[in-house]
Amino acid sequence: MLVHARNCNAYMETAWATWMLGGVWVPTNFRLSPTEVAYLAESSAASVQIFDTAFPEHAAAAEQANPALRRRFTIGGAGAEDWEALAAPPGAVADPADVLPDAPAWYFYTSGSTGRPKAATLTHGQMQFVVTNHLCDLMPGTTERDVSLAVAPLSHGAGIHALTQAARGAATVLLPGEKLDCAEAWRLVETHRVSNMFTVPTILTMLARHPDVDRVDHSSLRYVIYAGAPMYRADQVHALRKLGPVLVQYFGLGEVTGNITVLPPHLHTDAEDDPLIGSCGYPRTGMDVAILDTEGNRLPAGETGEICVRGPAVFAGYANNPAANEAAFRHGWFHTGDLGHLDARGFLFITGRASDMYISGGSNVYPREIEEALLTHPAVAEACVVGMPDERWGESGVAVLVLETGQSAAPEALLAHLDGRIAKYKWPARFVFWDELPKSGYGKVAKRDVKLRLAETEGGR
Repeated sequence: MLVHARNCNAYMETAWATWMLGGVWVPTNFRLSPTEVAYLAESSAASVQIFDTAFPEHAAAAEQANPALRRRFTIGGAGAEDWEALAAPPGAVADPADVLPDAPAWYFYTSGSTGRPKAATLTHGQMQFVVTNHLCDLMPGTTERDVSLAVAPLSHGAGIHALTQAARGAATVLLPGEKLDCAEAWRLVETHRVSNMFTVPTILTMLARHPDVDRVDHSSLRYVIYAGAPMYRADQVHALRKLGPVLVQYFGLGEVTGNITVLPPHLHTDAEDDPLIGSCGYPRTGMDVAILDTEGNRLPAGETGEICVRGPAVFAGYANNPAANEAAFRHGWFHTGDLGHLDARGFLFITGRASDMYISGGSNVYPREIEEALLTHPAVAEACVVGMPDERWGESGVAVLVLETGQSAAPEALLAHLDGRIAKYKWPARFVFWDELPKSGYGKVAKRDVKLRLAETEGGR
């Protein structure tokens, strides 16, 4: 069952209905284009589609692309073909279908940052483990008295988070609009005494930097969870000082349902000499994390390699994609595509995506640490560093920056700021200033789009 809708009660109801019937749930991000949704409809071969009436072009494109389609329903419409009529018919299903733990429950589509999205198959047994692990490792003590606020699309991480709330009978509050309204979010936190929420770093930063964070009572918050990408240190410290000791970071991909590491509140600090600065935490309960070289050998503490994981939270594989499965499951581990290292205590530090690394003059350069250093400059609000072709060095770094309102920063001043913070061979060769960085529907900076735009504008000069 493919579902394309804005966050609403019906969205999660379609999940329960699908699983009660023994089907596979295929939620989509409502921010996707009609062409992107049509691809998901075709590749999933969904026999039932449910579309928010706000997206007629998406519905038409999906229907045209999917020859397996048998029925289509609406959310927010009228008549027998609308979800409200469908959800409570006479003689409704009272008992769930009998499914085994290995049966597929959810096609969790990747964001497609390096190609077309792939359908990660999440099973019923996997989801049982993940929900239990989230409650134990991320939000211990959650009960029916807790309240959660959903500030991201329910199609991905926020949907997983909503399942954990349902497992404990905790309420989930939805924003009234489809765009993040920070003022409204803080009002809802105060009104409903929200105790937990799932965010991504960009959303958490916007919330923490909004003036209403100082105007409303958010003392009810116990867990503010952020995931999806590492958080820049400057933003992390600001959020910690505004919200108090409530931040929870986890590292995990959709394929592992967010279940790789955790950094709980008591390990977050604003101290500049904390050895855990930059860490995304320790392995989740029941999960095995390793740093492997290209031959599949474990690397010792402190050495950088690919972050790999195995355990009951790892997905069953990409649907109908043997080539992707062969690449992802080498040497008996799931390969995340992220680079990093473990310290002597087993805490994980992410260097960046393997695909983000570039080679300049024969040296490997990881953009993440350059971005971190640039963000400590008071004029820099956002930073994205990418490798671009260079006749002399093979590739060289281009730093695309968004400056704070009313601020300016000359390239010479930025280089002076980097002096002593990172080695000179890592310094960007050029600085480019944009009003905003392109972001995916999940709030991540779309580096592929940054590189395309730079290439289109004469190499970013």
